[in-house]
Amino acid sequence: MFSIYILTHNEELDIAACIESAQLSDDVIVVDSYSTDHTVEIASRYPVRIVQHQFESHGKQRTWMLEAIPTKYEWVYILEADERITPQLFQECLAAIKRPNAVGYYVAERVMFMGKWIRHSTQYPRYQMRFFQKGKVWFTDYGHTEREVCAGATSFLQETYPHYTCSKGLSRWIEKHNRYSTDEATETLRQLQQGNVNWWNLFFGRSEVERRRALKDLSLRLPFRPLLRWIYMYFFLGGCLDGKAGMAWCTLQAFYEYLILLKVQEMKQMPPSHMSPAHPMTVIPDVKTSEVSHNYRIAIVKTTAF
Repeated sequence: MFSIYILTHNEELDIAACIESAQLSDDVIVVDSYSTDHTVEIASRYPVRIVQHQFESHGKQRTWMLEAIPTKYEWVYILEADERITPQLFQECLAAIKRPNAVGYYVAERVMFMGKWIRHSTQYPRYQMRFFQKGKVWFTDYGHTEREVCAGATSFLQETYPHYTCSKGLSRWIEKHNRYSTDEATETLRQLQQGNVNWWNLFFGRSEVERRRALKDLSLRLPFRPLLRWIYMYFFLGGCLDGKAGMAWCTLQAFYEYLILLKVQEMKQMPPSHMSPAHPMTVIPDVKTSEVSHNYRIAIVKTTAF
């Protein structure tokens, strides 16, 4: 068996279905960033632990929960509220534990949008580090999201998970990506000033993850990025095969890219003192010596006994 973390913030529309999909495990922990809606109330109806901690960034939140929250099992899976873990994926995770030839496993998402799986224009299979041995994988910040740091070999699972990326409505999606674009613009400036393109990984990367990340670093340096992204997604990736939903998805992603570009230009014109700082690198903790932050509140509701 393995433990499941569920990350939440104002997820009252998704949390019940997410928890229900995770009930295959007898150790589910909801890590909530002080939601102001009914997320905690709904989660408390289920046999889960609820831990609240102030959100700083995606990388810091994940690293904090891995360090501060004890789990019943050595292996853990990370879910977000608009995602589900399927029975097939759960069983594959159990099988992976029995053959521990890796400390962590990447899992591909299936983006669900306008009631349809957007298979082509989402770079499917697009992998994320979701299942791993606790104490062997940590996270750092990158743009609006995070990247993993692994102390050992990694591998890939065959089963996928559905991601209902617009389940709370288009207005929430736009509001969220407006916030994300600020972090992405800050990261873009940092990459342009200090980063580089890994050309080897771009063409000969050992995995989809390495090739995709090298492609992103290259895309930051290309002119007409929003237009190029739309053409790449709609024609080269085959978004045209995803129908009306594919057209809408590609257009939204191009709009998101344009918003990042506009904010990059805005930041370049700002005095340094007015620029929003990039998320500092999350420090990878030494679990033997580090002290756990006390900036959190824990509530235990219908908890299964350890």
